[in-house]
Amino acid sequence: MPLSVSLSAWLLTGVAVAVVIVIDLVAGRGRRPSPLQAGVWVGVYLILAVAFGVGLGLVAGVDSAVQFFAGYLTEYSLSVDNLFVFGVVMAAFAVPAAQQARVLLIGIAAALVLRGLFILAGAAAIDRFSATFYLFGALLIFAAVQLVRHRGVQPDIARNPVLRLVARTLPTTPDYHGTAWMIRVAGRRLLTPMAMVIVAIALCDVMFALDSIPAIFGLTQEPYLVFTANAFALMGLRQLYFLLGGLLDRLVYLSHGLALVLAFIGVKLIAQAAHDTFPQIPQIPVWLSLTVILTVLAATTIASLAASRHTRTQDANNSASGTTPPAQPVPPGGKTH
Repeated sequence: MPLSVSLSAWLLTGVAVAVVIVIDLVAGRGRRPSPLQAGVWVGVYLILAVAFGVGLGLVAGVDSAVQFFAGYLTEYSLSVDNLFVFGVVMAAFAVPAAQQARVLLIGIAAALVLRGLFILAGAAAIDRFSATFYLFGALLIFAAVQLVRHRGVQPDIARNPVLRLVARTLPTTPDYHGTAWMIRVAGRRLLTPMAMVIVAIALCDVMFALDSIPAIFGLTQEPYLVFTANAFALMGLRQLYFLLGGLLDRLVYLSHGLALVLAFIGVKLIAQAAHDTFPQIPQIPVWLSLTVILTVLAATTIASLAASRHTRTQDANNSASGTTPPAQPVPPGGKTH
């Protein structure tokens, strides 16, 4: 049964998300949070997500809650991959440490708005075109293949065509001026590197949305659940970036796990679309999808940390024996900074 969400509920949710973002901005004042502060914020967002899911189950039923949690876990795990790219952007633009927290918050807030537009477009396409699920499924399987093929490849942010176009057509300055996006010099307005960083962060997240939005539509076709899952996944991303820190480089098999999740959901979407024409083709229930996602993510994390520990142990033994370890290949699934 479709989830009935009133306009007032949509407005209330939008206002609540905006309030949380504003509180986050005011509380942090743009400063880089300490590990303790970042951990507290991440914990708060996780508690809010769980509370929302439980409340949703009490109001709208268990099926809606399962769909939300499956979508939230998928979006959250895919968003972790964003963190690798965020690190590349920060390094490419030499963002001062004092400005990184504000850059992330503004970029993520802009990305949330853009994802909302993606969600509306995706929902409209699903309602109007029956072949949309086939397209989404093929897109996810393609994305899974690309994740495996290009694992360990560091994206070249400087060659992004949009950023290059902005740099060529608009006057810019190479120097940071605090948090200002634009300054006036000799009566002329100039964009600062801060503006370019914000654009880069938002563009990267929109590119990730091309995978994540079809993925969550494979788990639920309810626009409200799609939006809230994305909102909760993105709201805690800034603090997670600072909390994980060097741990990101240890998730060496993350791309493999994400590829499996995307491929599984892609197959689910295609099977779901084919079921309408061929009823004998079974549909994959959402509870099974949630089980697969949890299992894959847990196995990926455990295998990554075990591999990283083995590598560190080898390096320590080599250092103790005075031998020089051979050059290590780029970790599978990781992005070097």
